[in-house]
Amino acid sequence: MNLKTTYMGLELKNPIVPSASPLSQSADGIKRMEDAGASAVVMFSLFEEQLRREAVEMENLMNEGAESFAEALSYFPVSEDYSVGPEQYLDIIGEASETCEIPIIGSLNGVSQEGWIEYARKIQDAGAKGIELNVYYLPTNISVSGADVEKRYIDILKGVKQAVTVPVAVKLSPFFSSPGHMAKRLAAEGADGLVLFNRFYQPDFDLERLEVMPNLNLSTPYEIRLPLLWIAVLRGKLNASLAATRGVYSGDEAVKYILAGADVVMMASALLKHGVDRLGTVLTELEAWMERHGYESVEQMKGAMSHESVADPTAYERANYIKILENYKREYTLDG
Repeated sequence: MNLKTTYMGLELKNPIVPSASPLSQSADGIKRMEDAGASAVVMFSLFEEQLRREAVEMENLMNEGAESFAEALSYFPVSEDYSVGPEQYLDIIGEASETCEIPIIGSLNGVSQEGWIEYARKIQDAGAKGIELNVYYLPTNISVSGADVEKRYIDILKGVKQAVTVPVAVKLSPFFSSPGHMAKRLAAEGADGLVLFNRFYQPDFDLERLEVMPNLNLSTPYEIRLPLLWIAVLRGKLNASLAATRGVYSGDEAVKYILAGADVVMMASALLKHGVDRLGTVLTELEAWMERHGYESVEQMKGAMSHESVADPTAYERANYIKILENYKREYTLDG
């Protein structure tokens, strides 16, 4: 089988790419993923807060004794909250770029342009072949409009694109009022790739201590439904590559995403839960499915079940919603 694909202009040996996670916090970890079958690796995210904290610390060194220094630092998480600092991040990219043959994609996580522009250029200079912008923004201020949120994404993208020559992807939230239109705007403003979708980690409550508790739940295969829908809808309508992320545990999820129209399929939760050898398992299952169904290449598969390609496009639309409810009603009546 020919598993080659192209993502943001990067030629990859297969469509399986580990997304940002702690697994890429060392060059050795990245090399292990390459050996397991990864065609590229998205670095773990460097947070805007880290860059801003570093800037405050540098300003203090330049203006020793400034009274505002301690107060300014109190706005940011402490240094120990991060496993790797900004300079070490660049070192890891540089080492991984020298020891690995696959492309390394840097990842920046934040909500504004502060520090991003200069650092995006540093990531490129360190050897990254691309940059992924993870705009992790929850507009909890109810005075912020949807237009303001969209403008924030566009402004960050434009600023980074002006600073670098490597391709830039944007990791999208699914919570825009019109995800398709937002994807179209980002592509028009120069996004080389769109990653669908970001996963916002929602809090829980500790009912005994009455505290808000942050926790992390790994994704599950059921979560492919939302990105699957929008990748299928967007396929063939944008001048940007499409990356699918969420819920990839086996070859089945990879096959579905590619049939919908994804250029690459990203995974992290399964690797954290089962180890990086799961990459090889997914690739083996993908090849086996292709052989059983007569596909000779990934390119041949891409978008075969997209909104534009299926015989009945209403399967993705409201008519299918009505059909699902009617079928469930009949099954419930028969079972009853």
